[in-house]
Parts: sequence; C-alpha cells; structure tokens
Amino acid sequence: MNCLKGLKQFWTEEEGMGTVEIILIIVVLVGLVILFKGQITEIVNSLFQKITKQSDTV
Repeated sequence: MNCLKGLKQFWTEEEGMGTVEIILIIVVLVGLVILFKGQITEIVNSLFQKITKQSDTV
C-alpha cells in the first residue's frame, strides 16, 4: 500500500513539469531545424550574400 501511495504522489507531483516542458520545446525546435535544414541554410547564405554586396557600396 505504501508503494502505491508513493506512486500516486509521484504521478500528481507538478514540480518537475517546467523542466519537462522545456525539454519538449527544445526537442521540437531541434526537430524543426533538422527538418528544414536545407531551407534555413539557403536563407542564411542568401542573407550573407546580400550583406556582403551591400557592404561594398558603403
């Protein structure tokens, strides 16, 4: 019976929920970066090319 009571307290405890939520958000963000890696790379390269071209005119 004591084991079941401890398990129930563990299940209803909410102190660690913030950490779990942060970890889930990080996992989702990493997944999105992996999924859209090619597009992100193209955008960043395009931006740096524009910056380089426009910095020559200044």
